[in-house]
Amino acid sequence: MNRRALVRRPGPRLADGLLTHIDRVPVDLDLAGRQWEAYVAALQAEGWETIEVPPEPDCPDAVFVEDTVVMYADLAVITRPGADERKPETAGTDQVLRDLGFRIAHIEAPGTLDGGDVLKHDGTVWVGLGGRTNQSGIDQLAAHLAPLGAEVVAVPLTKALHLKSAVTALPDGTVVGWDPVVDDPGTWTSYLGVPEEPGAHVVLLDDSTVLMSSAAPRTRALYEERGLRVVAVDVSEYEKLEGCVTCLSVRLR
Repeated sequence: MNRRALVRRPGPRLADGLLTHIDRVPVDLDLAGRQWEAYVAALQAEGWETIEVPPEPDCPDAVFVEDTVVMYADLAVITRPGADERKPETAGTDQVLRDLGFRIAHIEAPGTLDGGDVLKHDGTVWVGLGGRTNQSGIDQLAAHLAPLGAEVVAVPLTKALHLKSAVTALPDGTVVGWDPVVDDPGTWTSYLGVPEEPGAHVVLLDDSTVLMSSAAPRTRALYEERGLRVVAVDVSEYEKLEGCVTCLSVRLR
């Protein structure tokens, strides 16, 4: 399998990133830079080629490259972020994916869609509705993905910035979440509540390996008991900005 992932370096204004559900605390830019380098190194060590989207120094949240595109097979759906400050972030992602040969589609006004609101597994695409993503954005995404056989399902979202701030999925399809920020765990037939908020965020590296935050040791143990191999990274400076391990990359497969 050709495993590639988009990443984007943090910019000088990272500490000014938008916040919606948590209070602002100081961000250590030097530490954030080292953590980003370690995150990228972890992907590379697991056999993933990383491709850098050009930085956007004037966009504090641009490091969260996941929000700029939804990938499905050979189609890249370029998003239209729900926060106006983030709309300039998509152009660089668009160009990189064009250069790589992907088919391109766009979410158009009045639709808004953040990639962090999109959780995919085995032909089902759940999309968080109520934060940065609106119904028009979901409808447009559904239209783009329908020819590829995907079923798009809107999920209520009121307690977290993005759907993947609340839930992600393990390789076997079990959806994992931190209950206090999950609106309706009954959305998923297989749901597992985890004991730590950072533990609800995993990036699938292969069929038995997940990347997650080092800030959730009890959840790591839970995953390892289920037979998963865990790669843990420190993303504390990004967690201060409502970010997590999923936000910092886009897997291309």
